[in-house]
Amino acid sequence: MEKSVLVIGAGQAGLAAAFHLTRAGTDYSIVDANRRVGDNWRARYDALTLFTPRQFSALPGLELAGNREGYSDRDEFADYLEAYASRLRLPVETGKRLVRLCRRDDGSFEATFEDGGKRQASEVIVTTGAFQVPSVPTVAGKFGSDVLHLTTDIFRNARQLPDGPVLVAGDGASGRDIAVECRQAQPVILATGKPRKLLPERILGKSIWWWLHLTGALTASPDSWLGRRVRATDAFPDRDRSLESLKRKDIRIAPRLVDADETTAQFANGSSAEVRTVIWTVGYRDDSSWLDVPLATNDDGTFRHVAGVSPVKGLYFVGRPWQRNRASALIMGAGPDSELIVQRLLADRES
Repeated sequence: MEKSVLVIGAGQAGLAAAFHLTRAGTDYSIVDANRRVGDNWRARYDALTLFTPRQFSALPGLELAGNREGYSDRDEFADYLEAYASRLRLPVETGKRLVRLCRRDDGSFEATFEDGGKRQASEVIVTTGAFQVPSVPTVAGKFGSDVLHLTTDIFRNARQLPDGPVLVAGDGASGRDIAVECRQAQPVILATGKPRKLLPERILGKSIWWWLHLTGALTASPDSWLGRRVRATDAFPDRDRSLESLKRKDIRIAPRLVDADETTAQFANGSSAEVRTVIWTVGYRDDSSWLDVPLATNDDGTFRHVAGVSPVKGLYFVGRPWQRNRASALIMGAGPDSELIVQRLLADRES
């Protein structure tokens, strides 16, 4: 068969991969399950703003309009992705939900879609992102039927909440944002996890992301001393989201959630709280159920790769957390990582 690449996913990683495939003059197609480009962002909670300022949130070939020091909100960035695909004339096919990817006897790949359609490809780049299926710990099953459970892919705004205390389990950036949003309507408890270091949003008038980029912290490999330090701290900028700030907003801070009994949440320090709603913000797991290719996944279902290169010939990834460095799971990492993957794909063709 003729050489043709299939890119799975038209989020920022998929579009960046398409940009570099176009520049390389390589035949490819890009498919996405959503109705519109950017819908993966539009489906998230209403108050979401990007983690990084606009100057670090653009894809190659098109600037992100607006104040470079400011942050795009959810819908602005979703519209940017849609405009990016349109202006650069990237061949995105929406509404194409993949249900199976398998390897053919000749070494090529065959994709099967929900509508029954099939497509063959000589190589595949998976760009489905790091935020696929929200994780819900087993302790959730100990709550009774009177407790409403929400996850980050279901929660939109405080209007969804019934009357009564809300427990937000998980104090990452999304968990803290959601706790603030919920406090507009209901009492809120935020259950924390490991100690987190928050970075100042600005130093000497410059964004912390400017300094992290300058010092090489964002591009340090995970095996380097600096990379290990960055990974261990798992820090994010403090945009009025420190625990002290949340306390001033009348949000109760509790340690890790360890048990539950009907409507009672129990915490690591022996304290407890009655809750009506629990919002789980403890992270995500990969959905690899569609990937029917031996050696492509680990025993736990996570994608198997080294710096985005699968042990399966012709299979690649972009947008994985710590694929090459801290930037890999951020928008700023999509362009550089996809460029290297496209270069590797083309080199592998010649080997």
